[in-house]
Amino acid sequence: MAAGRARIQREALADTLREAGPASPTLCAGWSAHDLAAHLVTRERVPWAAPGLVIGLLHGITERAERSTMRAHTFPELVEMFRSGPPWWHPARLGFVDDATNLLEFYIHTEDVRRAQPGWEPTVPDAATRDTMWTALRLVGLAAFRRSPVGVVAVRTDSPGRLVLRRREPAVEIAGAAEELLLYAHGRREVARVELSGDLEAVKTLRAAKVGL
Repeated sequence: MAAGRARIQREALADTLREAGPASPTLCAGWSAHDLAAHLVTRERVPWAAPGLVIGLLHGITERAERSTMRAHTFPELVEMFRSGPPWWHPARLGFVDDATNLLEFYIHTEDVRRAQPGWEPTVPDAATRDTMWTALRLVGLAAFRRSPVGVVAVRTDSPGRLVLRRREPAVEIAGAAEELLLYAHGRREVARVELSGDLEAVKTLRAAKVGL
């Protein structure tokens, strides 16, 4: 399997899972680290479970596959299966496909485990990964805030950047590093290190709104 940034992030996620232990909580509602490891392995090794990852009506099929994976392997086995990468037939065996489909997913899940623990500190991605995250935010953010009752503008603080994610007045500015903005857009709002500014009522409205992926 070709080495790339997703491969490095895969190692980091596997190490984080191993160190946390199977019973550790995560930011994924109702999931322990064991559940997350089973999800990651199923995602890459059980083709018939894949549609349920994107189609809500089929999610029950994916859940059954994840439970089956969890029963079939111990937590250490799942972590090492994930670490070893997808099977030979999977497109993500190619480094550029792996980076395109897994880099951000693996970073977010690494933080799902780390930020659910007391005393956590964020992982700081390299500059290239941050740029990838910022580029992804153009689409992710539009989807995440499409139903926001107020306007949303993302302001990048680790490098110059500004994106209008929801064109509406009044607007709220969400400022943070690229990875923190991405986490916020992906529904990790309680742990994303961002600052909201603008009209006080608009900020309050956004905080209460059901937005994010």
